[in-house]
Amino acid sequence: MKYVEIIANAGSHNTISAIAKKVKAVDFRIGVIGDDGMQQMRMLVDDNRLQETLDTLQTILGAQQGVRIIVLQVYADLPKDKAETKKEIVSASIIRESLYQDIERGARLDSNYLLLVILATTVAAIGLIENNVAVVIGAMVIAPLLGPNLALSLGTALGDGELILNSIKTLSIGIIIAIGMSVWIGLLWPGQFDNHEIMSRTSASLDSIALALASGAAATLSLTTGLSGVLVGVMVAVALLPPAVTMGIMIGSGQTHLASGAGLLLAINIVCVNLASKTVFLFKGVSPRTWIEKKKASKAMRRYILGWVSTLTALMTFIFFKGY
Repeated sequence: MKYVEIIANAGSHNTISAIAKKVKAVDFRIGVIGDDGMQQMRMLVDDNRLQETLDTLQTILGAQQGVRIIVLQVYADLPKDKAETKKEIVSASIIRESLYQDIERGARLDSNYLLLVILATTVAAIGLIENNVAVVIGAMVIAPLLGPNLALSLGTALGDGELILNSIKTLSIGIIIAIGMSVWIGLLWPGQFDNHEIMSRTSASLDSIALALASGAAATLSLTTGLSGVLVGVMVAVALLPPAVTMGIMIGSGQTHLASGAGLLLAINIVCVNLASKTVFLFKGVSPRTWIEKKKASKAMRRYILGWVSTLTALMTFIFFKGY
């Protein structure tokens, strides 16, 4: 459950009380009226009614000057019976506004993102060349490339053009840096690039598609349910950075056929992560608040899914007919 605190004009208390009844708030309290005529009100709301509560409050109070709506975490609610606890666990989800804040950070193109890409690329290249799986896994965990993909899906679900563009720009620059650095490593590093860790990233199969789809869905589900810690495992499973590094190394060493195989694997991972995450957002009902925004997002969603499905079909065709 969450505590929703509303600071609004004192004359709004009857309206807010009616909203509390509509969303079946567990508790509703009205505070004193301040010198500025604003009044504090609180309602205790189940997680599965929280988004409805916030949307209704914003719609009704949005034009009111000085209104504030604050969501407070409830760490304990005592006494609690077993049936109520089970209900909360099943219905647990994260609200749209909080989800947006969490995912939007992954689409920011700042110095931290660029530095993480550079460091992760360096670690991944060393792990691949030295055939050290532990080092490669470490690079997967610190690589920030999963964030822009999830932000791209959320931007489409909400019809947020700015988030979509920022996500594409951030993801593209990250991949360009990773491949560009790896090309120089392939040019300058002595020796052969034929060990297991490298060669396993130079081919794609239906297994790769299934893994990327499952991982993308798991990543989005972990975020929409507030279990972001699961993302660490997903970062390892859906490896966006190692194929990019492998592609660059193979380009630098002149092995274009193997580079194309790594590029195909990278493309499959990107497409599948975006397709799966958009499907989960659709399943979880993540959408804009107003009717106009929902209509705009619905059109973007159809184009988005059709585009990714068409791209995935083309990539599968390459797998079957090119022998990767």
